[in-house]
Amino acid sequence: MTDNQTPPQVDVTKAWAATQDQKGAAKRLRIYAALAWLVAIGTEIAGIVMLKQHKFDHGNMALLIGLLVVIAAFAIGGSLMWKAANKHDPASRVDGFRFFVQNQLGAIITIIAFLPLLVLIFMDKDMDPKNKKIAGGVGVALALLATVIGIDFKPPSTEQYTQDMNQCAAQIKSGQPTTACSPEVAQQAQEIARDSAAVTDATKTAANPAGQDVVYWIAPEAGKKKSETPHVFHLCQNVSSLRGKSVNSGSVTQAYAENATRITLQIPMEQGQCGFAGASKAAAARPAAAAAASPAAAAQ
Repeated sequence: MTDNQTPPQVDVTKAWAATQDQKGAAKRLRIYAALAWLVAIGTEIAGIVMLKQHKFDHGNMALLIGLLVVIAAFAIGGSLMWKAANKHDPASRVDGFRFFVQNQLGAIITIIAFLPLLVLIFMDKDMDPKNKKIAGGVGVALALLATVIGIDFKPPSTEQYTQDMNQCAAQIKSGQPTTACSPEVAQQAQEIARDSAAVTDATKTAANPAGQDVVYWIAPEAGKKKSETPHVFHLCQNVSSLRGKSVNSGSVTQAYAENATRITLQIPMEQGQCGFAGASKAAAARPAAAAAASPAAAAQ
């Protein structure tokens, strides 16, 4: 692309959603994070019990500081795993409270794991003042460190992933450098780009050798912008699968936006019904791959 060319507009319409693999990875990481936080809070409770038993009044500073270090280590470990889970399966900004809690839960749990114990250390009238100062200072420093690590300063969101995914798809289709194709969005962006290429290839005619990125699908239920169940999109309105149905048309990206997310598995048949030329290898490859990956889709 030359410098004086205007980059194509990115059609941000298909909402990003975590795949089953991404959801599975996020679930495992969240379970591990919860276990780490459970250890941190359990260690805090043990410290509180020992503090109430006056075990640190005139000694045992190594034990108390060791407990604080354990709390910090497991709190930080849990926060890192939780933030990694959010990258796989982020929250939406639509629900502001849930978005905040999900992304800053590491910092919240860290405060819970440290604050009660620190308050009791500073309020303990029986502990040696020097020991109190040492233990309290170490505890505050560790708590601040763990809290800062637990904060997500640039939390991911489904809205950001949607924008990245569609920009990635646009870059793939136009042959630009795929700067927006992060691991979280690349797979689904490639699906959009492959479907668009397959449709364009399948709709070539003598009058239009370039083909067209136009497909047809069953319209969403009345008053809704998106169908509740996934639909197949087709090459034209005259195919047998769409007869007698309310049909919408548009680009592959627009079809995805209304939950028509599966390309027809009957491209050769539909080409005959729609009057298009014979399918190329690229057009035929995508439906075959889809059928192999999802036997249920073939039933459609």
